[in-house]
Amino acid sequence: MAGDGGVQNAATGLRLYDTASHEVSRFEPVQPGKVGMYVCGATVQSSPHIGHIRAGVAFDIIRRWFLRLGYDVTFVRNVTDIDDKILDKACADGEQWWARAYRYEREFTEAYDELGVMPPTVEPRATGHILDMIHLVERIVDNGHAYVVRDEAGELTGDVYFDVASWPHYGELTHQKQGSGDSTDEAAAVADAMGPSVDAAGEDKYNPVDPADLSEAKRDPRDFALWKRPKDTDPLDARWITPFGPGRPGWHIECSAMSYRYLDGMFDIHGGGLDLRFPHHENEMAQTRAAGYETARRWMHSAWVTDKGEKMSKSLGNGLSVPAVLADHSAWVVRYALGSVQYRSMLEWSDQTLAEAQAAYERIVNFISHAAETLGEQPDREEIAAVMADALPVDFVAAMNEDINVSRALAAVFTQVRAGNTLMAQPVPDDDARARLRGSLVAVRAMLDTLGLDPLADPWVDGGDDRGGEAAEHKALSVLVDAQLAARAEARKERDFTAADAIRDELAAAGITIEDTPAGSTWSVA
Repeated sequence: MAGDGGVQNAATGLRLYDTASHEVSRFEPVQPGKVGMYVCGATVQSSPHIGHIRAGVAFDIIRRWFLRLGYDVTFVRNVTDIDDKILDKACADGEQWWARAYRYEREFTEAYDELGVMPPTVEPRATGHILDMIHLVERIVDNGHAYVVRDEAGELTGDVYFDVASWPHYGELTHQKQGSGDSTDEAAAVADAMGPSVDAAGEDKYNPVDPADLSEAKRDPRDFALWKRPKDTDPLDARWITPFGPGRPGWHIECSAMSYRYLDGMFDIHGGGLDLRFPHHENEMAQTRAAGYETARRWMHSAWVTDKGEKMSKSLGNGLSVPAVLADHSAWVVRYALGSVQYRSMLEWSDQTLAEAQAAYERIVNFISHAAETLGEQPDREEIAAVMADALPVDFVAAMNEDINVSRALAAVFTQVRAGNTLMAQPVPDDDARARLRGSLVAVRAMLDTLGLDPLADPWVDGGDDRGGEAAEHKALSVLVDAQLAARAEARKERDFTAADAIRDELAAAGITIEDTPAGSTWSVA
């Protein structure tokens, strides 16, 4: 779909929020017709929870809207597969750090797949880009914005710190004041509003404490590690030999290296969760520019999932694992719940949130199945995928173009559902009414597809399981086939055997076997 027919006229109205400017402004790509996105992915230390996946769904919707607008999108989502917590937890559990990282990387991938998040164009691992990071650190040192630490004997320790005082632009992303020690910066204010920043175990809930930040070797408390000396407990295969001594990368340098590696020259958007604004993205922006490279033109952040008003996190003990949630609810319902509000809005996770998503599913599937029954056909996936932004309802386009306002976009979906139901309420819809009904059906499915929610698209119709009583994909198939069987029964009652046979043959072609019994017709997947 990307690039088919070029960028749509609707694209000229797209406006997006920028964290650095605090403004919603018109989107203009770095390269005409192309969009480069880098979204910070998982630190694969443990299993994913719903709070982690919310950002994945949010930026998936943003990406899908760019595609619907006709842009060619390069979407990079990294994997942080080495850091203090991965090493420490692997050591505590008596396992290889890289084995732990890979196991949880697979869990994140499965969670993304199950919730309909499109695979990234590129998914680089931090450990695959060590040479890129070393080169970047060397550039920053050579440019006078970082310093290499030596011990009392003059030997290289492996520590390299970014010199914040040397970079006058530091703080531009989160609007902090240089050198004042002012605690009223935006990041701190947000954290304060969400409650105490330290949990019962003394761990920072929002920005994990980097042990290097406590080093006496730092010239300034604000300085942060670009490269880190190994701890005594670090295994030998988690250390790299560098011009500044043995060690491993700091967290922030990883994303600077990978974003530059894959998006140089077409870097439109850097995204991630709200908790990454500071220190991660602030530090990332500073070190990338200090190396002499351009950084993202626009920074976007998705808000947290909250549980009873508090950010969902492992340290709070309220993190709901993805498998646990999917055990009681279909994946479609969970995705709808995660993506049903604008990405910058906090999402309160509750039984009511999921109940509303389930009700939306039933309303949508009922409309799609009944409209197909009335029309005698269901538009195929190719037709739905080919509907570009300019052909979608104007209220949906306006909502998506105003900083991806999904709540308003869903309202536009249900406006079309109501219009279609009104047309079907006519005793005998005429040709004009049928044409309008088909238009509503196509529009509803294309809008849902933009949100990753077309019930007749992958992964919702690809296989299935029995989670939540009955998986969304099986429910959708059941509703659609039952509607066809009802139409066939009515045709047979009217002795219109040609129409009845046509329905049977259509279902057979789709792999559905019909068995007629004295109690009625049943079906199964051939």
